[in-house]
Amino acid sequence: MAPSIDELSVSTIRGLSVDAVNAAQSGHPGAPLGLAPAAHAVWRKMRFNPSDPKWFNRDRFVLSNGHACALLYSLLVLYKYELTVEDLKQFRQLHSKTPGHPERLDTPGVEVTTGPLGQGISNAVGMAIAQKQFAATYNKPDFPISDSKVFCFLGDGCLMEGVSSEASSLAGHLQLDNLIAFWDDNRISIDGDTACAFTENVPERYKAYGWHILEVQDANTDIQAISDAVDEALKIKNKPVLIRLVTTIGYGSLAQGTHGVHGAPLKADDLKQLKRSWGFDENSNFYIPNEVSDYFAEKVESNKKEQQAWEKLFSEYKEKYPKEGAEVQRRLEGKFPEGWKDNIPSFTAKDKAIATRKLSEGVLDYLYGVIPELIGGSADLTGSNLTRPEASTDFQPPSTGLGNYSGRYIRYGVREHGMGAIMNGIDTFGAHYRTYGGTFLNFVSYAAGALRLSALSHQGVIWVATHDSIGLGEDGPTHQPIETLAHFRAIPNLSVWRPADGNEVSAAYIAAIEGTDHPSVLALTRQNLPQLEHSSIENALKGGYSIWPAEKPDLIIVSSGSEVSTSIDAAKLLAEKKVSVAVVSIVDFFTFDKQPLEYRLKLLPDGVPILSVEVLSTFGWSKYSHEQFGLNRFGASGKAADLFKFFEFTPEGIAKRAEKTIEFYKGKKVLSPLHSAFEELK
Repeated sequence: MAPSIDELSVSTIRGLSVDAVNAAQSGHPGAPLGLAPAAHAVWRKMRFNPSDPKWFNRDRFVLSNGHACALLYSLLVLYKYELTVEDLKQFRQLHSKTPGHPERLDTPGVEVTTGPLGQGISNAVGMAIAQKQFAATYNKPDFPISDSKVFCFLGDGCLMEGVSSEASSLAGHLQLDNLIAFWDDNRISIDGDTACAFTENVPERYKAYGWHILEVQDANTDIQAISDAVDEALKIKNKPVLIRLVTTIGYGSLAQGTHGVHGAPLKADDLKQLKRSWGFDENSNFYIPNEVSDYFAEKVESNKKEQQAWEKLFSEYKEKYPKEGAEVQRRLEGKFPEGWKDNIPSFTAKDKAIATRKLSEGVLDYLYGVIPELIGGSADLTGSNLTRPEASTDFQPPSTGLGNYSGRYIRYGVREHGMGAIMNGIDTFGAHYRTYGGTFLNFVSYAAGALRLSALSHQGVIWVATHDSIGLGEDGPTHQPIETLAHFRAIPNLSVWRPADGNEVSAAYIAAIEGTDHPSVLALTRQNLPQLEHSSIENALKGGYSIWPAEKPDLIIVSSGSEVSTSIDAAKLLAEKKVSVAVVSIVDFFTFDKQPLEYRLKLLPDGVPILSVEVLSTFGWSKYSHEQFGLNRFGASGKAADLFKFFEFTPEGIAKRAEKTIEFYKGKKVLSPLHSAFEELK
């Protein structure tokens, strides 16, 4: 009996996937073979337009188990995204559109970068939050301009990673019924049968989170059962849905059901018998039957009509609700409100000393009122991070009485890593969302995996990272960041701002808000800092500038954050000894390094020894200084003032090291550390 069009479609998806892996002689054929029926069934239900992959009201698809990306690429080819069979033949090759794991910047139709397990499902939670917030803010009766869904595939590895638990727990609390996740329950990981390490009852765990559970016992072949499960999931209210798909990894191959089919191409004889079992020529490669092409094209045409109907609806919406319509249009175009930064707080040296975390609170209060797409929260440290604008409402299910879905403040709970991955999802959703999350600087390290993906994926999320040094108080070395900034400064495409006063805080926020193509970490103090005489928002936006000028200095001190004012006090002490010291505030390495070499050399010229001062690891400061004064050990418990005195981060301690630096370099030829044999290659 001839296969049905759906069965033929599934065989085609499987064939393209295994052929891509075979062409590369690298990749993961097992999951695509098992998940092809589910992928086909789900995509038949989704709204999307390959010729306009960023259509705002499209349904989003996330492949959290990103090693199965040959499956996703095959779907994108069949639906005629900007991806072809030739691209499949270049799977995992340099400069191809089909990299070894999905990357949102490389492949049209890929919503988020996945691969590190657990991140994708957490991103999906962020997308669902963004959709709920947008819909609650802008939808009107008879004008559902946002009603899209988020579909996510995930595997056992995703479920084992802690970040997925954090995000899934929050999704259940938030009752995100626009999120449907599909668990590929194939019982295999790289180490073999999951019985060796993963025997928990996943459905019961997700029930406890507040999810609705559905199951398909034969997801290898029963396409209709999968389709029916999707239909049922779409009817569920007030709960996200987890659909358990019982599959066989590598279904149909000679190695099915084993870890051997997880991360290696199929053998030649296995490929041939598979293709014969589908009714394909065993020697054919990348075969797409004409009837399958036509079948997929019909779905695309149907979806195009869905988009046309939405565009008509949105046009009518703008006529009936011109204010909201104009705001939505602006956001969809990726534009900021006119004059949004005109009245951002600025300061003079006469203003009182304030902690930069408190200054941050004031800037957030201001920004909240002028940027309606600003949405953020804290990992259970609202009162310490000072991240909740005074006029804000919590993002909560209305039934809880704690807020509503139009709220723009998210209570993340003690879930730093989940928060980071969720922020990436909010950013990815679109609608120009500018999202931030607060925690202690030291605990951003918990979220390093998500932060790295933010930078790799060019996602403009913002970390409000308070308690930035030993100055955080008596909590001690468990809470005191030492190596944290060195780590983050080493991540490509990441801004790490450590402002020294109010103007530098405002500059950091302007840059972070405008930095839609890279994430930002704002490292902020718990202790009060003075407003500095020569600071300015304009200069701070360059990432580094002269904060204490001196003619023909004997020494230049480069510093950041709380140590800038102390370095200036050291310069004043040395001036009494007729020693001339200039101080340069380097607020953000990433931004400073983008300035013209001529500008940087003017601040850090030849002929003058340079000393860096920062009460964290000295690692990385050698790019700007000849000598480094920092903290290359863990901190200690005690009052902030006592700790700074003990470690000699005082005017006297800095002055002592400044004099030693001047003496050491006296009579020697001193070149700026900025010089590089490779400068012309940059």
